[in-house]
Amino acid sequence: MKKIVIAIDGFSSSGKSTMAKDLAKEIGYTYIDTGAMYRAVTLYCIQNKLIENGRIDEKTVQDSLSDIRITFQLNKDTGRPDACLNGINVEKEIRSMEVAGWVSLVAALGFVRRELVSKQQEMGKAKGVVMDGRDIGTVVFPDAELKIFVTASPEVRARRRVEELIAKGVDASYQEVLENVKKRDHIDSTREESPLRQAEDALVLDNSHISIPDQKKWLLEQYYRVINE
Repeated sequence: MKKIVIAIDGFSSSGKSTMAKDLAKEIGYTYIDTGAMYRAVTLYCIQNKLIENGRIDEKTVQDSLSDIRITFQLNKDTGRPDACLNGINVEKEIRSMEVAGWVSLVAALGFVRRELVSKQQEMGKAKGVVMDGRDIGTVVFPDAELKIFVTASPEVRARRRVEELIAKGVDASYQEVLENVKKRDHIDSTREESPLRQAEDALVLDNSHISIPDQKKWLLEQYYRVINE
């Protein structure tokens, strides 16, 4: 059976990571969470005080890129990959509201995107991967055999994000999360470097009112359609 690249793009908190992880597990592909990579860089910046007084020390961030090593390790309890920053599991830390508040701005830095895009292309060159993010189908793998663009209303996405944070034991305010979602949408869609946009040949999935089982069924149908063409 031929292997393909599956690119899943979409807005923050649209559930694309969850669907990408589940799809990869179902079909035996490698899942690559590009959003976690940008979050890990953001966490590094916060930990090393490269974000202070409301601004990013861009020059030092650029000079520090060679010191940032991002890897993934399988979590035996969840069966999914956890992000590691320089050998330390930071899966919980990168999901914090502090990181969420800065990640879109860090990800908008051209030198950061170019560095991580290069790493992502290397990870997926052998195919057999499901990769989710903002620019997978437009920049990272514009020739991906299957492209999905996921969307949902900001209110639905904010509610899901709050539920996710609470489940992880993190206090979360719906209003704060909603404002963060809207802010990230604006930054992601208007940035100069690799803005979030739907690829012309992407299939659109609005999952505002679709169940997870129905979503999974639809994704599998698209996968089998492509590999059987």
